[in-house]
Amino acid sequence: MKILVCISKTPDTTAKISFTDDQKFNASGVQFIMNPYDEWYALVKALEIQESAGGTVTLINVGGADNETIIRKGLAIGAEKAVRINAEPTSSMFTAYQIAEYAKAEGFDLIFTGKETIDFNAAEVGAMIAEYLDMPYVSFANAMTLAGNTATISCEIEGGTETVEVNLPVVVSAAKGLAEQRIPNMRGIMMAKTKPLEVIEPAAFTENVVTRQFDLPAPKSAVKMIDADNMDELVRLLHEEAKVI
Repeated sequence: MKILVCISKTPDTTAKISFTDDQKFNASGVQFIMNPYDEWYALVKALEIQESAGGTVTLINVGGADNETIIRKGLAIGAEKAVRINAEPTSSMFTAYQIAEYAKAEGFDLIFTGKETIDFNAAEVGAMIAEYLDMPYVSFANAMTLAGNTATISCEIEGGTETVEVNLPVVVSAAKGLAEQRIPNMRGIMMAKTKPLEVIEPAAFTENVVTRQFDLPAPKSAVKMIDADNMDELVRLLHEEAKVI
């Protein structure tokens, strides 16, 4: 069983987000982490499958040398090796294309992504990888079992859960519930230092997406305190301002 896990670097959830004067993300002072959906669910599920069915788990990341800290963390958690495509991602399509170009020659049985990154929340890369590789795609997986060459996967849908069966190879995006978070131990951290991390140059790609600008969301309004006896004012605010009734 050959498994590829796509991982990305995202700002820590507590980081203060700002933009430069030319509307670019300001990374100054921001602490970065491995995207939680990639780490907690995609990677750990890949390792669980490896432990039960054998095989190898490879990490792949598109980014600069500063991404190697999070890549090494993935190796410390349990992956055997990693690949870093030496390019700053410019769009979801660029990232998916680079991953697919690497995967084409490797014959992976399973490709995992997190369901989305916590900075863009686009949930695009997994579907694009599947399209480039002409493979089936199952999104927002929260449970998965394997029987031979067939995967049974439960997926989040609006108002419930959908269960599907699909033959390998397949691309799966991992949602909460697919696996339980693992924390690297000291042995894993020490071993990660010697595990192979291959750096390859990106494939030629024509970018069709241009980011024009970033904007912060509107600031939250202050809390309004309503006297408990003033029910009419509460109803008016809920109707005219909150527009929930």
